[in-house]
Amino acid sequence: MSVRLVVVSHSGKIAEGAVELAAQMAPDVLILPAGGTDDGRIGTSLEKVMAALEQAAGDGSDGVVVLTDLGSAVMTAESALEFAADPESVLLADAPLVEGLVAAAVAAQAGADARAVKEAAEAVYRPPAAPEAPARGHQQPPDATADFEIVNQAGMHARPAAKIAGGLSGMDVDVSINGADGASMTELMMLGAPKGTVLHVQASGPDAAKAMRYLGGLVESGFGEP
Repeated sequence: MSVRLVVVSHSGKIAEGAVELAAQMAPDVLILPAGGTDDGRIGTSLEKVMAALEQAAGDGSDGVVVLTDLGSAVMTAESALEFAADPESVLLADAPLVEGLVAAAVAAQAGADARAVKEAAEAVYRPPAAPEAPARGHQQPPDATADFEIVNQAGMHARPAAKIAGGLSGMDVDVSINGADGASMTELMMLGAPKGTVLHVQASGPDAAKAMRYLGGLVESGFGEP
């Protein structure tokens, strides 16, 4: 899949900075900034957003996901969508700009389709899971379990959390990592897991084995970090 991303912000610097950050984690994904007005002031530009959507929807595109910052940026994006050649291929994500963009970029890098990329961005809104009451009676065991020790120096910070959540978003699986939802970048970051922490992973669903291989490779490689 080749899903592209467009960032609509009131500030050109914010849009460009968010794109620069996300590109560090998704070097093969086309991410386009559309920030500020045409003359460089704070605000949004319908023309800028339309141009970014047109470029993103070019040859090889498997869909476009748009992330925005404040209210009028959403309205500008919606207006630009009305002029898109194929509006059905463009999805607007309701997600925090930076966190959502990072999660979306990682999902796109992993080959997820446009809807899964959008869902990865929106998953960062999920609140931390409430403690579950002890189950009564028979409880279905997970399809796969494993323990992985964090080896990278910085532990579970934004980049590893985004890689985990983004990669899992394109799989048919439910994953719990030390009680946190594996598809939620926010919950994973809230684990605050430093180097040496053992991650107890439980996975259920058709892609349980695939998810374990993916997670094992990520954690054991230090998420590509020292």
